[in-house]
Amino acid sequence: MTRILLTGIAGQLGGELQQTLAPLGEVMGVDRHKLDLTQPDQIRQVIGEFKPDVIVNAAAYTAVDKAETETELANAINGKAPTIMAEAAQQLGAALIHVSTDYIFDGKKNTPYTEDDTPDPINAYGQSKLLGEEGVLKNCDRALILRTAWVYGAQGKGNFVKTMLRLGAERDQLRVVVDQVGTPTWTGDLASAIAQLAQSLKSDTLTGIYHFTNSGAISWYDFAVAIFEEAEQIGFPLQVKQVVPITTAEYPTPAARPAYSVLSTQKISAVLGNHPSHWRTGLRRMLKQLYDQKH
Repeated sequence: MTRILLTGIAGQLGGELQQTLAPLGEVMGVDRHKLDLTQPDQIRQVIGEFKPDVIVNAAAYTAVDKAETETELANAINGKAPTIMAEAAQQLGAALIHVSTDYIFDGKKNTPYTEDDTPDPINAYGQSKLLGEEGVLKNCDRALILRTAWVYGAQGKGNFVKTMLRLGAERDQLRVVVDQVGTPTWTGDLASAIAQLAQSLKSDTLTGIYHFTNSGAISWYDFAVAIFEEAEQIGFPLQVKQVVPITTAEYPTPAARPAYSVLSTQKISAVLGNHPSHWRTGLRRMLKQLYDQKH
């Protein structure tokens, strides 16, 4: 029986992972109440007592703008905690799957980033995630880092899709940034991919960095328009009549964001045996899930 330790079960990805990992063995899911990632000794104790074969770290500090002022907290959760998990996994001979982000890149390319491109984060959140990547790779021989992007799902608290649905129900006009391009990734597809990788890790020596997102590339503005088109068809209550494209300069935020952060999924597609589905397919499935939850 494979023992899997899953962190971040209260989050949007962790919630989906509880379902996709369940068929693989005994899953011990922990949230911040059971495992405080700012406490190194607690991380060591939980891993030492459960003795997992695989650790899936889906927990993260994800408040991109707040990270500019809460740098120490972001570094503790995104940098130090994964490093300690890697050390503990190494002692047990366990595998570690660690989820990372497109925000470790500066966004200056205009073709998809590959796993071999050099990271150069332009905000504190990206820097904290890069610290985690480095710590994981340095301390665990059986570590796999999965970078993803623009993640959203029906579970957990907030995300771009839920925010758009809320604002779209209250306002007739919304302004959304058009000059940041990436790939929205549905937690359902991401969690399925992680489960497939966890299954492979039992026998295989998959290690290193991989990119997984849905297919296709769009701006936040395009994504917002698509959300309203699809949500309207399903029957979500919407007031919004117009989505206005604006520039990043017109919507200043504490943290800088990469203008282009599309990730190449060629390497992971070869491992999984297929290409990730299109972002719009994921969006439809998530909206249906959300609608069904409410009705």
